Amino acid sequence: MSAPNAASTKRFDLNMLIVYLLLVVFATITLVPFVYLLFSAFKSTESFFSFVFWPTQGAWYDVDWQGFTLDNWRTLFFEAGIVRATVNSFFISSVTAILATLFSAMGGYALAKYRFRGRGLTTLVVLGSLAIPFALLIAPGYQLLYWLGLLDTYTGLILPGVAPAFGVYLFRQAFISSLPDALIEAARIDGCGDIRIFFQIALPMVRPMIGAFLLITYLATWNNFISPQIVIQSADKLPLSVFVAQLRGPYSTSYGMIMAGTLVAITPVLVLFLLLQRDFIAGLTAGAVKG
Repeated sequence: MSAPNAASTKRFDLNMLIVYLLLVVFATITLVPFVYLLFSAFKSTESFFSFVFWPTQGAWYDVDWQGFTLDNWRTLFFEAGIVRATVNSFFISSVTAILATLFSAMGGYALAKYRFRGRGLTTLVVLGSLAIPFALLIAPGYQLLYWLGLLDTYTGLILPGVAPAFGVYLFRQAFISSLPDALIEAARIDGCGDIRIFFQIALPMVRPMIGAFLLITYLATWNNFISPQIVIQSADKLPLSVFVAQLRGPYSTSYGMIMAGTLVAITPVLVLFLLLQRDFIAGLTAGAVKG
């Protein structure tokens, strides 16, 4: 019996070695663009066009330190004004993520646990709206914001995203699978009102989904590039995604400074995702299979 066990163990070790080697290869391929971005953010214009990664004096290990500069960062922070754009992105993303999570949870809870006339039709409308391409909503959305006087305001940028259909349906499925009706009835017998049931009983039951949807919405808002260009017209109100794109000059472009701005733009959300990736995966895999 020892020989077969030894053979199976050896085969298992070989399979694991192959898996880890493939993971190393794929991880390396994934990290190459980040390495390129990091070195490019510190390179001078001449080095940027002369070397792919770090500037050298011949051999790849003979680094030419004269090819690196901090001028890209000085210009970015002290002349271009990236700090203001970063604050704008933090504000817009945070407010949008919090409001969208709250209102999506409210809508999902109502569709999942309340019995009212037209509930089925409302659910179909929510599902149907997911099939509408975003490009088709740009013109009517702009016209509506114009009528309401919300152009060039943070409200006009945040308001259209506070109750996304995707979030409403996601929370509906989460409440169906995670919140028993008996628990709600027991709370009502004990004298709890609907608002108290929602905040003290329903929301804690879908805590993983809350974390996952907060992260999804925050990342989507942070990286949103089209909507701010349509709604926002003042340069001091632009978020970071649009600010970095506008670093290109009319006659010349400092690509090193653009790379530095891109590095600033991706670092906060990258750190946030790495810190919350467990909650993100847990929220996406928590139930959501019952209809």
